[in-house]
Amino acid sequence: MSLLLKVSDLSVAYGSVPAVIDASLEMNPGEIRVILGANGAGKSTIIKTLLGLVRARTGRIEFDGKHDLTRLKPHQIHRLGIAWVPEGRKLWGSLTVLENLRMGGFIETDNGKIEKGIAEMFERFPRLKERRDQLAGSLSGGEQQMVAIARALMSKPRLLLMDEPSIGLAPIVVRDIFELVRTINHDGISVLMVEQNARQALTLAHWAYLLETGQIVEAGPASEIATKERVQEVFLGGAA
Repeated sequence: MSLLLKVSDLSVAYGSVPAVIDASLEMNPGEIRVILGANGAGKSTIIKTLLGLVRARTGRIEFDGKHDLTRLKPHQIHRLGIAWVPEGRKLWGSLTVLENLRMGGFIETDNGKIEKGIAEMFERFPRLKERRDQLAGSLSGGEQQMVAIARALMSKPRLLLMDEPSIGLAPIVVRDIFELVRTINHDGISVLMVEQNARQALTLAHWAYLLETGQIVEAGPASEIATKERVQEVFLGGAA
């Protein structure tokens, strides 16, 4: 099986300040992988570099074995089948749920396919169908996260990047969101997320990376990473 994503010796800096240092990671098709780390560890920087929103200083990012993402612009990367659920949702709050979904399908020029995609999203997210004409900014946090995910899925991605999908949500909503991610993955979409909620993420992911001050210090099957002492102490409250 060929790799879907391969990141090799990636380094990123903001001016003279290093944010990511020689990070390497990879994904097989159909996997869920998670990057764990505290605030400021460099997790979001990796995601933004994959998207072309931040430029790498050194390293290579291969997608599907033939595309070097470090040489492409964000819209070109998106057209390859990579979509993003940003931290904090970043919805157009003054637009309706329906309008936000249409924005997610902007790369599609066939209006019939866009409408079919919207119908599929409303089938997957019945609550959003009920709120289709409601302003996105007036929704609850959980509902807004659903809109952000549905908007990303409108482009029919092969790889879904998720930046802190649990942030700011009540525990019961977090469980629903993670279960939704599992369902999306079962439908054939690979998922790479960055997350601070290690307990939930490690039960969901197939593989995990631990990032500290820009460097990957642990990598392995999620079940094994969960047993690492530094993960237990920092993220799991010392649980056995």
